[in-house]
Amino acid sequence: MTQAHQPQHHHTPAPHDPDGDAALAELLDLDAEVLAEQIADITAWLPLTAEPRRIVDLGCGTGAGTFALLDRFPGAHVTAVDTSSEHLERLREKARARGLADRVRTVRADLDEPAWPDLGSPELVWASASMHHMADPPRALRGVHDLVAPGGLFAVVELAGLPRFLPEDAPADRPGLEERCHAAADRFHAEHVPHRGADWGPMLTAAGFALEAERTVTVNIEAAGSGRAATIGRYALASLRRLRGAAAEALSAEDLAALDRLLGAGGPQSIAHRDDLVVRTERSLWAARRA
Repeated sequence: MTQAHQPQHHHTPAPHDPDGDAALAELLDLDAEVLAEQIADITAWLPLTAEPRRIVDLGCGTGAGTFALLDRFPGAHVTAVDTSSEHLERLREKARARGLADRVRTVRADLDEPAWPDLGSPELVWASASMHHMADPPRALRGVHDLVAPGGLFAVVELAGLPRFLPEDAPADRPGLEERCHAAADRFHAEHVPHRGADWGPMLTAAGFALEAERTVTVNIEAAGSGRAATIGRYALASLRRLRGAAAEALSAEDLAALDRLLGAGGPQSIAHRDDLVVRTERSLWAARRA
C-alpha cells in the first residue's frame, strides 16, 4: 500500500532527493497501479456494519486509497486530506478525469497542528502509510477518535518499508545489494521516522477505540508474464531511487556505484531492463471502532 508507500502522506524527505514532491507523486501513482488489486482487497476486508456515506482519507497522497474507497462504496463522498498541495491537485485532476469530482473534497492540512480543520463526522476514516509520520501519534489518534462518528470505523494501513524487487544474488557484481540498501535505510528511518513498523493495536486501544480486526497482506507479484513488466520496472526504479536517498550515506563506495548503475534509466544494467523482478512487500492492517 501506498500499496508508499510516503505527505501526511507526509513522507520524511530523504537526503539527496532533488525531485521532492514530483518524484514522490510518481512513486505513489505507480504503487497504486501495481498494487490496485491488493488495495481493493483491503477495502473489501473492512469490517463495516453499513456502507459509509462520508469517508475521510488522512494522508491521501495522490489518491490510491481515495479512489479505491470511491469504487468500493459508490454512494460515498471522500474528504481527502494531505499536507502537499501538489499531491492534492494531482488527485483533483484524476477525479475530474474519472468523472468523480463531485464525490471528492480535498483539504490541505498538517495533522501535527493542534487544531484540525472541519472534516465532518465520517463513518469511516482511512489512513494508509501516514500515521507513522505523525510527530505525536497518541495525540493524532485521539484526534481521529473525536473525528469519526460514534460506531464508525478507523482503518490504519501501514507498510514496513519500500518494496523489494531483486533476486538475492543480484546484481552479479554486488550480490545482496538491495538488502544492504534496506538495512541502511532502516537505520535512517529509525532516527527520522521512529513509529514506522509500530504495532498500532495498543495505541488505538489507548486512544479509546475498540480494536476489531488485524491482518497482514503479503504481496508477491512476478513481473514476467504479468503483462505489467514495464510498469513494475518503473515502479522498481522509482522505489530504489527513493531508497537511495535514505541509504546513500551509509553505503560503501562500491555498493553506491552498483546502485547507481541499477538506477541508470538508459544503462545496460538498469533495473528497468531486468526480466526477473518480483514485487515483494507487506501491508499491516488494523480496523478499530469508536464505541
